[in-house]
Amino acid sequence: RQSNMATSCIGGYSRPKRVVVAATQMSCSNIWEDNVSRAEKLVRLSHENGAHVILLQELFDGLYFPQDQDEGNFARALPRTGHPLLARMAKLAAELEVVLPISFFEKAGQAHFNSIVVFDADGQDLGLYRKSHIPDGPGYQEKFYFNPGDTGFKVFQTRYASIGVGICWDQWYPEAARSMVLQGAEILFYPTAIGSEPHDPELNSFDHWQRVMQGHAAANLVPVVASNRTGVESSLSGDTSIVFYGGSFIAGQTGEILATAPTDSSEAVMVAEIDLELAARKRAGWGLFRDRRPDLYGSILTLDGHSQQARHL
Repeated sequence: RQSNMATSCIGGYSRPKRVVVAATQMSCSNIWEDNVSRAEKLVRLSHENGAHVILLQELFDGLYFPQDQDEGNFARALPRTGHPLLARMAKLAAELEVVLPISFFEKAGQAHFNSIVVFDADGQDLGLYRKSHIPDGPGYQEKFYFNPGDTGFKVFQTRYASIGVGICWDQWYPEAARSMVLQGAEILFYPTAIGSEPHDPELNSFDHWQRVMQGHAAANLVPVVASNRTGVESSLSGDTSIVFYGGSFIAGQTGEILATAPTDSSEAVMVAEIDLELAARKRAGWGLFRDRRPDLYGSILTLDGHSQQARHL
């Protein structure tokens, strides 16, 4: 499959001009082996459909535990080194020659992070990203569990493409998407866990969630892949319940939807082919990065909008 693809030389070695990406979705249980086996099945199905880079959802090896605050959930966190999920996914990536960004609950000393490791198509660990933006609200009480990420936004040079990965709440921030594309990301990936709002049963944020990432694609002229979980999950306390939206999707470089999954509890795999060379030409030709004015964006580096530069005017 890979040997028949047209390639170009980037950074001194060959990469395909066209890459097939996959978004997936599934429901989760509190049984680790069932979740990991189901995820592995989706990876294999994506591979059978030609995918080179395959995205699984956020924290797919268990229930979405941040629905409530329970100290017992910290036992779910494990160090990156020797982590059984990461070892298994590295082996799978090497076997299928696919790239896998893998979400996990990381323990690092006394800190805990919502993290991603990216495995290249030979199973090599390309590095770690820790979720930068941590939400806190009814049913999504992540600040209780996760330290703010300290890695900064990163780009991973894989066999098939240079990719940027944000995690769930990161997807709402245009600064994160722009930072990754400025560093050379050709495709953005967002593993997520979003659904109903326990405090407001009438609120459905699915369209908003999807549109903001379509905007990242259009504003940066890069494709975006988002994988979300599905199904109904209740908190361990029984106080809240979330209906996860599903609706995983792939957007093209102008924000157009290339593939989308049902917004229900269905397991799904969606694939789309990305022409990296065409995207790069359009990104350059449209002029958005040529006409940027970083010297005027100082207020973005502040919390209140009053940059040091502006105070001197």
